[in-house]
Amino acid sequence: MRVALITLSREGALLVSRLVRDLPDSHPFVHANVEVSWECGRFGSIRDLTGRIFYEYQGLVYIAPCGVVVRAVAPYVKHKTTDPAVVVVDVGARWAVSLLSGHEGHANDLAVQVSNILSAEPVISTTTEALKDLIVGIGCRKNTASEKIVDAVSGVLEQAGSDISHVRMLSSADIKAHERGLLLAALELGVPLRFISSDEIRNSTRTFQESDLTRKKVDLPAVAEPCALLAGRRTRLIVPRRIYNGVTVAVAREGFLS
Repeated sequence: MRVALITLSREGALLVSRLVRDLPDSHPFVHANVEVSWECGRFGSIRDLTGRIFYEYQGLVYIAPCGVVVRAVAPYVKHKTTDPAVVVVDVGARWAVSLLSGHEGHANDLAVQVSNILSAEPVISTTTEALKDLIVGIGCRKNTASEKIVDAVSGVLEQAGSDISHVRMLSSADIKAHERGLLLAALELGVPLRFISSDEIRNSTRTFQESDLTRKKVDLPAVAEPCALLAGRRTRLIVPRRIYNGVTVAVAREGFLS
């Protein structure tokens, strides 16, 4: 996906500089009034820039206020099957909002990608995704084959009386962000994969089983259980960690407000 990274502020430019390093085929655009020391596209009007590049990119990531972005893209929106994915990030990198073309345009996936890079919270409101209520935390050894991970996730879900259609998110620790087998497993299962920062896991006040072996190997108290709990909202553990053919899996359920 060819992605434009757009910001109006100095704070946003710092986030853009992080995203452009880790987001493949991404191109930065920074407002002309913001001083930066690296090469980027320049613009004076965010609305004019949006009109110029709206259909040149498959994804647009704005680090800007949501209202500004809505007004900028509104004149150019046509249809969910043709419009680019639009994601909005606040300058504090707290939230990555899937704003436009969430499912068809892959803005939901892009929001998760951005969140993984910035340690932000992905905000996805697509009804079919929002109604899914399971988060699966995964811990695995280096170079674990994707087939083993898929089998472990499917097996533990079956034991719990569920299946992948109820899973909103897979989750693991950021130290696994480049683990090929894990990335391929998420693609095969068709579920977004969110990475939780090691610091968030270490500082979490949630209750989960700790592992001396995990602490020794990767300097974390655990992986599967805290990742399952921290990747969702109002979560509770429904399947404590289980080791399935060498892969550790835990399942949390999100609680909906009635």
